[in-house]
Amino acid sequence: MTSLRGLVIIVSSFLCLLLVLVLIKILHKLWWAPARLQKLMASQGIKGPPYRLIHGNTKDISNMIKEAMSKPKSLSSSHEVLSVVQPHVHSWTKIYGKNYLQWHGSKAQLVITEPELCKEILNNKEKVYPKREPENFVKKLLGDGLVTTAEGEKWAKMRKLATHAFHGESLKSMIPAMVASAETMLERWKNYEGKEIEVFEEFRFFTSEVISRTAFGSSYIEGQHIFEMLMKLGFLLTKNSLTIRVPGISKLFKTGDEIESEKLEKDVRASILGIVRKREEKVMTGGEDSFGSDFLGLLVKAHHDANDSQRISVDDLIDDCKTFYVAGQETTNSLLAWTVFLLAHHTDWQEEARKEVMQMFGKQTPNPDGIAKLKTMSMVINECLRLYSPVGTLLRKAEREVKLGKLIVPANVDLVMSCLSLHHDPLIWGQDAQLFKPERFAEGVAKASNNNAGAFLPFGVGPRTCVGLNFATIEAKIGLSMVLQRYSFTLSPGYVHLPFQQVTNRPLRGVQVMLHSL
Repeated sequence: MTSLRGLVIIVSSFLCLLLVLVLIKILHKLWWAPARLQKLMASQGIKGPPYRLIHGNTKDISNMIKEAMSKPKSLSSSHEVLSVVQPHVHSWTKIYGKNYLQWHGSKAQLVITEPELCKEILNNKEKVYPKREPENFVKKLLGDGLVTTAEGEKWAKMRKLATHAFHGESLKSMIPAMVASAETMLERWKNYEGKEIEVFEEFRFFTSEVISRTAFGSSYIEGQHIFEMLMKLGFLLTKNSLTIRVPGISKLFKTGDEIESEKLEKDVRASILGIVRKREEKVMTGGEDSFGSDFLGLLVKAHHDANDSQRISVDDLIDDCKTFYVAGQETTNSLLAWTVFLLAHHTDWQEEARKEVMQMFGKQTPNPDGIAKLKTMSMVINECLRLYSPVGTLLRKAEREVKLGKLIVPANVDLVMSCLSLHHDPLIWGQDAQLFKPERFAEGVAKASNNNAGAFLPFGVGPRTCVGLNFATIEAKIGLSMVLQRYSFTLSPGYVHLPFQQVTNRPLRGVQVMLHSL
């Protein structure tokens, strides 16, 4: 009996000690470590909104976004959208300075809006600013593909494949498919002549068709289910981006959104595998003598490479397909919709762009040489990318304690670079920074940005510059040229101006224009 009582005391003492240790660990993570880091950054002049237990600043940010979304912006000559898309950055940079500390739960985030520091981080010469580990919903959407994976042997292998798929000569061979996709879209537009048309959805079909034809050798109809599932995952990602899940509990209990996202992820994987197997079967049965020269073909070929160092896994293949289905469609979709909005709002520039297109192509199909010479359109696209950048923020982390400019940044702090804030900064772009003035790019990006290499980041900068930059630019120029050859357009009275970040910066209620046949 005495020995049993002794055992009970020992077990109870052990459990009490374990509980105390767990509580200490929780307190360290949720209170002591954030307080210490906040003090350290404050000693260097970096301040920010006060840290709140468990949620950090996510509730404040969520409330600010909800308030901004409840008030559509009035249409004027000003295109100040930072206060709508990133109201927290707009507000807190005014209060705390150009760089400040905010909290995603107990995770410290250094928000940076100085171009020199952004350039230093993105050039990453010391290899200390890798991509941060993608969070739950991001991983479901993009996997561990080219956009999300950290630098290393795997990233270099995937980057090499993508660069080969989208280099100069390959891009030229894609132009007929881009033209055919635009013709399919414009055939639909004949039903809207003299009427209102919503172009964001129209460009979604167009860009989906282009990426399907050029990268995957299929069509939008064949890949439609994949696009729809990825769109749902994008919605769930945005919905949960500011939700803090308590560690441990989230492993035991899954929310409805987490359950749905897991099912969608499995279904996307199965659908992409189906397309891959079709491509493999054609070669295995002798129907084709190679896997093809498009992006999917190069990935499948790499998956079957006899050289172990060059071979990629099935998971890598699927994740990179997901990346290009999303990145290849979302960003250009956003760019085209906002460009049409700007040209409908500023019809003088619409006329200038049309005049250039007609001088270059007349009524003929756009050709590679002419596309490269469209200077006015390049200026318009760059100004659209500046004002309505599809990518609102770029994320990295400090892998170890590092000196950034004059700051000492502790290890594992997230680095959040606000592209929108940089793109709208009057100190960089002048007092007319909020105005649509494509002429600012007449002598190139460097002159327009006052030689600030880190000030214009629609496609990033440095070794991880978007590999699809030229692909997206050519696709946008072809789509816009063919629209301008056939139609003039003005904003519909029903248009509501409300930019919103959902994977990319998009018009929450679409872009409605009145279509007039030329």
